[in-house]
Amino acid sequence: MNIQDESAFIKFVKAAASLTGEMLNMTTIAEICGKDVKTVRSWLSVLESSGLVYLLEPYYNNLNKRLIKTPKLYFLDTGLACWLLGWNTPEQLVNGAMWGHIFESFVFVEILKSYYNDGIVKPPLYYYRDTDKNEIDLVISNGDMLYPAEIKTTSDPTKSMVKAFRCLEGIPGKKVGVGTVICLAKERLPLADNVWILPVCYI
Repeated sequence: MNIQDESAFIKFVKAAASLTGEMLNMTTIAEICGKDVKTVRSWLSVLESSGLVYLLEPYYNNLNKRLIKTPKLYFLDTGLACWLLGWNTPEQLVNGAMWGHIFESFVFVEILKSYYNDGIVKPPLYYYRDTDKNEIDLVISNGDMLYPAEIKTTSDPTKSMVKAFRCLEGIPGKKVGVGTVICLAKERLPLADNVWILPVCYI
């Protein structure tokens, strides 16, 4: 692409990095870099084609009109994201405001790579969010099964973190499989009925 305003493009890339793990809002990105939404959409397609960002689509079926349809934006190179945002040491990152989003992005990318390594270029990965703000970080679809996962920086997850998993129950033609909380715990342990605590090192 013939990007004539390099300064604005750099601001755009930094904006994309700063919004990793969040629902895509092109208007916000456009305001940050001083361009219109059409330009942002075009530039975003470049980052997608380059393998720098991934748009995670929400799980959606036509029977439920209350589900959010906006994708989530993931910046796939978390090291580059940290550099762009000025997180220069592990201590700065862990104590910073974006630690949770960077951790979630890292976990998502590792799961995504496992599909890519198997030659699956369109993996069955989604997230869930409805108009009541119930959200599940990751939903893995496999046949008639849906496997929910939360991604947390805690080492001691609680049952309240998986209460949104129940939102998947009752979806026609689908069953809810084993759920997980991927986190900083040291060992794999049961958390609730059909839900396990999964240390991040397992992925």
